[in-house]
Amino acid sequence: MMVEASELIGLQVYTPNGVFLGNVNNLVLDLDHKKVDGLFINETNPLLVEDSKAVNVPYRWIQAVGDVVVLKYFPKRVTTRKGPTPKK
Repeated sequence: MMVEASELIGLQVYTPNGVFLGNVNNLVLDLDHKKVDGLFINETNPLLVEDSKAVNVPYRWIQAVGDVVVLKYFPKRVTTRKGPTPKK
């Protein structure tokens, strides 16, 4: 099934457990191979993503696209990793 890329913008995205992640805000394109590489989700669910930061969901994590996007994988929680504090 072929879908126009612009039709993905605004779709709701759900984890495999049915938890709402956010809405598709933009697409990440691989211009060399002329394919969608991922979905950019901003204003994400704070239960899933620390500080509701934007995330790029790799296209390989997508199970189905229809009226909504259903993922076949998403981490339990996405956090911002901070490196060790530099010593003075």
